[in-house]
Amino acid sequence: MAGHSKWANIKHRKGRQDAKRGKLFAKLIKGIESAARNGGPDMSANPTLVTAVQKAKDNSVPKDNIDRAIARGAGDVDGVDYIEAFYEGYGPGGVAVYVQILTDNRNRAASDVRSAFTKNGGNLGEPGSVGYLFEQRGYLLVEGDEDTVMLAALDGGADDVILVDDQWEIVCPPSELHTVRTSLESAGVSVSSGDVTYLPSTSVDVNADMAPKVLRLVDALEDLDDVQAVFANFDIPDEVLASLD
Repeated sequence: MAGHSKWANIKHRKGRQDAKRGKLFAKLIKGIESAARNGGPDMSANPTLVTAVQKAKDNSVPKDNIDRAIARGAGDVDGVDYIEAFYEGYGPGGVAVYVQILTDNRNRAASDVRSAFTKNGGNLGEPGSVGYLFEQRGYLLVEGDEDTVMLAALDGGADDVILVDDQWEIVCPPSELHTVRTSLESAGVSVSSGDVTYLPSTSVDVNADMAPKVLRLVDALEDLDDVQAVFANFDIPDEVLASLD
């Protein structure tokens, strides 16, 4: 997906997250607990946990909440054994939608995801129907001067650095996300966000008439407690997104 559309979509997502901070906190905590349970509580040996904790810190989750989530995941206190799965489908206008869930009840999650697709003009597909369009990547948004950002990002192992509006998009292998971020912050670069995400290889142009329908589906999916993240390959112009805020 073009850098322009990716940043526009992230701005929309961030606005939605800010409006629903309580639900966002719960999902971030769930991600930490799951990472600690699957990979252990040792941050030095569990890069997935490092990413989950950093994402929680970026969104101002209190340290005590983070520590308790790690303890639950490690089995020090009672916790939940979450299952990660992906659901795939199409939204209005042929937009590919890739849904990451983290749940303790897969039947409930599947039913809720299917219902959200059906009620919002989408279709839940078979496994593999759209997943091949998305690649897991490390992704950061930063601010800083070109020379500093470029040098620090590439030294850290980044694959690509793109200027979008007044920020830089940095793409890297998922395993190198923490290293790239550390390199950037050591160089004095301000990191707005960083996460392991799924970036689409192609995008679908969405016009002003179709955009509300696409975003309604994405928002309905994101509102589900079992849904951890929604990835889609829509390309909505800035002016259209702005008119919908």
